[in-house]
Amino acid sequence: MFTGIVQATGKLKKINDTYIIEIIDNFFEFNIGDSIAVDGVCLTVKEHLDKSFTVDISEETMEKTTLGLKSYLNSIVNLEPALRISDRLGGHIVSGHIDGLGKVLNLEELDKSWHLSIKWENKVFSKYVVDKGSICINGISLTIAKQEDHGEIFTIAVIPHTWHNTNLKYLSVGGNVNIEADPLVKYVEKLLLSNQYINSNKDNEKINIDFLKENGWAK
Repeated sequence: MFTGIVQATGKLKKINDTYIIEIIDNFFEFNIGDSIAVDGVCLTVKEHLDKSFTVDISEETMEKTTLGLKSYLNSIVNLEPALRISDRLGGHIVSGHIDGLGKVLNLEELDKSWHLSIKWENKVFSKYVVDKGSICINGISLTIAKQEDHGEIFTIAVIPHTWHNTNLKYLSVGGNVNIEADPLVKYVEKLLLSNQYINSNKDNEKINIDFLKENGWAK
């Protein structure tokens, strides 16, 4: 579990069949077996190499996130170690499981912030976009400023600290980002759908002689 507060940035590269992440600023302690969010993707430290570590990346992760292309390009990634019980929850609850990719539609620099507009590649996830709600972009906890087309397109305001200390500053229009919707929204959806299913089944129960016998109303 993570909070979407990036602790450092690193360079992701692939050497032969090994994926290596080199921490390039704000080094933090970690051990073999630790979970680290890499651009929002929860990965496990396989090997400790001074200020670098290796990870395994599954085929599904390569297909559904930006890590495959980034490893090929030796790109900069955002890093966050897993949440400790004693840590402050500065962002929001983040699982490290990417829902889908988003495309950068617009990137505008303002006087005191940057406006970043993103479109879901798969609009099925747009239902999880809520005005002023939380969303995780490349492992960063951000707040949705506004939305369009029922959440398929949304805009976030990025403050200078986040801009300068994450890989958002390397984004360009047309590029892709990893997106994880707020898990709490998905749990609420699941409960509502489950209750709807249960109530629907109850409505379909027929009161007949067998039902009355089973419930002690007839002999």
